[in-house]
Amino acid sequence: MFTFLQLIVSGLATGAIYALVALGFTLLWQASGTINFAQGEFVMLPAFSMLFCLDTLHMPIWIAFLVTCVLSMVVLGQGFNRIVVAPLRRHGVIPLVIATLGLSTGLQSTVKAVFGAQPLPFPSIFPSSLIHLGPLTLSWSDVGTLAVAGIMVFGMQILLDRTLTGRAMQAVAQNTEGAQILGINVKRMVLLTFLVNALLGVVAALLVTPTYLATFDMGNTLSLKAFYAAIIGGFNETRGALLGGLLIGVMENLVGSYISPNYKDGVALMLFMVVIMFRPQGLLGKVEERKV
Repeated sequence: MFTFLQLIVSGLATGAIYALVALGFTLLWQASGTINFAQGEFVMLPAFSMLFCLDTLHMPIWIAFLVTCVLSMVVLGQGFNRIVVAPLRRHGVIPLVIATLGLSTGLQSTVKAVFGAQPLPFPSIFPSSLIHLGPLTLSWSDVGTLAVAGIMVFGMQILLDRTLTGRAMQAVAQNTEGAQILGINVKRMVLLTFLVNALLGVVAALLVTPTYLATFDMGNTLSLKAFYAAIIGGFNETRGALLGGLLIGVMENLVGSYISPNYKDGVALMLFMVVIMFRPQGLLGKVEERKV
């Protein structure tokens, strides 16, 4: 029983990371109608940025984190919106999907050329000691990751559903012309969405890189499983990102431990196929019609 509980907690921590990246998918879709298949690289680039600040500039990790936040908002937030999304958004989803797939490949090749293909270690912000609760042993990394990612996801849910800014962001995605008539500053809302998404990528990098290590292709697995998590939970529901991510993380741990590690990486795909067949809008998602 205690082994089972430890697997659940560890799976929740892994799933929380998937959820944080999935939140970027749902956020961009809800607020700007954008599907970004370079989302994994928006985690990978901040990881290498922080490593550069740590190893080359010898900054403390929190200073490196803040510097990377600023750089990510400029490059992956405002730059991505202005250079890639703004020119293509009016043409629909497909050109954006193609552009972000190309961007993903280009970013991976660039980082590989600059930093090499070898995995690089990354320091954890959590203590390496363990938490002992009777016979149950947990790591600070698992508990801390679950807490931070959960706060971020629920915070975004409150922003989108309970604030005027969040509702304005969703209004822009649903009907740009109608939002303009109501006096909403469309460009400002879209830009805000991309800035928030860039910050989510930095937080995800801070949490996931100590486990995954910093590699040029670390975003591949993250992006794919996060996309599955967003679909499973509901692509138009931020709480769905959390549910989908946690579900994948827990099921991967249980399948890998009790059945076979060989089937672990197929869990996300199987859950995705089952949900998409019987509930295409996702477990928590809503059926919607949107001009794309």
